[in-house]
Amino acid sequence: MRLWHIVTGGVLLVLSAFGSLFVGVAEVTPWGLLHADSAAVLVFLESRVPRLLAILLAGMGMSVAGLVMMHITRNRFVSPSTAGTTESASLGVLVATLLAGSEAVFVKMGVAVVFALAGTFLFLVILRRLTFSDMILVPLVGIMFGAVIGSVTTFFAYRADLLQTLATWTSGDFSGVLRGRYELLWLAGAVTLLGYLYADRFTVAGMGRSFSINLGVAYDRIVNTGLVLVAVITAVVVVTVGDIPFLGLIVPNLVTIVLGDNLRRILPVTALTGAFFVLICDVIGRLIRFPYEIPVATVVGVVGAGVFLALVLRNRNRTA
Repeated sequence: MRLWHIVTGGVLLVLSAFGSLFVGVAEVTPWGLLHADSAAVLVFLESRVPRLLAILLAGMGMSVAGLVMMHITRNRFVSPSTAGTTESASLGVLVATLLAGSEAVFVKMGVAVVFALAGTFLFLVILRRLTFSDMILVPLVGIMFGAVIGSVTTFFAYRADLLQTLATWTSGDFSGVLRGRYELLWLAGAVTLLGYLYADRFTVAGMGRSFSINLGVAYDRIVNTGLVLVAVITAVVVVTVGDIPFLGLIVPNLVTIVLGDNLRRILPVTALTGAFFVLICDVIGRLIRFPYEIPVATVVGVVGAGVFLALVLRNRNRTA
């Protein structure tokens, strides 16, 4: 990996982002913007630009969250989607809606963060009580754990007649993003930057408790800090645009396969790759059934499931 590789990737992301601004049902063209077409300018500023920013922030945040979680759990197949974190955040949003539906979105986000943290810690407690010789079984336990939480969430949403509302949190979709409805994602961007500041500590923590303590790193504090960062990013993304499956799993794995496990070096690349991946999937969702739109969670889920299976088979072949 050379500097020009990163620069080339950044330029490609910028060009793709610029092109995505003119993809959609409403006709928006650079020519119309230059001539100050009022309708085009309104759609551009109120919908297209906020949507692009939401895509980039969500893609960066969830990719980095998956990378951090992969390191602190020392398992390549653990991510917010395979540890019950996203399902716990959705349950938290449902509880906040039932008990404080008229409160500001920050209240719902706060409750979602608490539930995401509680669910993730519970998952880690379960793992400490189990011993596996195969690392593939760990995410399978997480998927089952998340399914249980998801079932509880669906049950209470059904009883409260909130199933349609629940769908907005469990299926990531950027079609409803407008100016004034995405700004919470800037918090996820700030937390992502904070993760870069702790990158070296997360790298050391990924080598194990004994190794970290011998190097003078407060292992438990660093792990808890990482889980808080993951919970905040996950909760913000779920509250704002919904769950994007497999994003925090496949992007960090693909990057680490190429560049290794030095978190400080690969974290910016992971963030850019995650943003580019979500952007491409969103554009595909807009074009594949134009003028109708497929949620980005569906496209990411299909692609991510295939990549996940490939990673599992690759790990099997290496350990065989």
